[in-house]
Amino acid sequence: MNAVMNGYFEGLEFGKLQQFNEMAVLPIFTKNEGNIGYLTLKEALDQNLIDITELDESGVVPELKVKNYAEVPVLLLDGEELLGAKQNRIVNTSILLKEHHETIIPVSCVEQGRWSDNSKNFKYSDRIASYQLRNVKSASVKKSVENLGRYSSDQRAVWDEVHKLQDKTEVHSPTSAMGDVYEAKSHDLDNYIKAFKLVEDQKGLLVFINGKIMGLDVISSKSAYKILHKKLIKSYALDSMVQKDDEKIRSNIKLDLAYKFINEIVKSEETKNESVGYGYDYRFASDSYIGSTLVFNDEVIHASFFKSLEIDDEEIGEMARSRIRANLRQY
Repeated sequence: MNAVMNGYFEGLEFGKLQQFNEMAVLPIFTKNEGNIGYLTLKEALDQNLIDITELDESGVVPELKVKNYAEVPVLLLDGEELLGAKQNRIVNTSILLKEHHETIIPVSCVEQGRWSDNSKNFKYSDRIASYQLRNVKSASVKKSVENLGRYSSDQRAVWDEVHKLQDKTEVHSPTSAMGDVYEAKSHDLDNYIKAFKLVEDQKGLLVFINGKIMGLDVISSKSAYKILHKKLIKSYALDSMVQKDDEKIRSNIKLDLAYKFINEIVKSEETKNESVGYGYDYRFASDSYIGSTLVFNDEVIHASFFKSLEIDDEEIGEMARSRIRANLRQY
């Protein structure tokens, strides 16, 4: 790992453990506030400073057009959902959109059963793709960017994860929309949001489910993280709700696990690629985790690392198993 990110991860600090049901969260802090100013997607849309549309009237599934009219960059977070147009999408990788600039962004569909306009522009969603969906998408994006130089996902694998999520939560969606699962489980998700309250100066979170680390997200700006906190909590909580609750495992969470996870990240090697917007996109993978960071002017804007998914023959079909195994062979 290069010196900038090495110092960044070694400087992360953890707050007091928060627990609710099968999920636990360690708030993450950094020593210094980021120097690069930017808006979140919510801020930019609320102020009518960006337009997000299909490429043209016909549209294509894996790409959208974004016009940023703001005086500063706008951060699109990996997995953020965009609502409307011909079908709902999620962002494939974190992007720092250039000010006064038009950008074609890579996305994945999370609404397989619709391809018809319900609006011209995409609207804000208070959702980020579920932890496991982001995990699977990240694996295919890593393969694509390193082999083809494109931030493309395995769209079929994304749809598989949406269908799997619907099955596990027993939620039917007429258009196979990820968002319908969140809507159906909104009451339960509100309980997680109440349990995992934002802590002063918090910039990220490290999440455990049944005592095992699932992943982390860290944002450079505490004001940006404050806006994204609830979305990130729901992202992990939706998957945690369908996990078996094991009191014995939950009560045995130790801070040493967090530092061990960070040490594994620091020791890793990365691949460096030009980002879609400002900066560089770094990709990581090992037997234990998969991750990415967006770095601009030697500042880590967003870092996300997930536990590598275990192949469970009882939970996934043969087609999905074959696809995951094929992806793993690339690493």
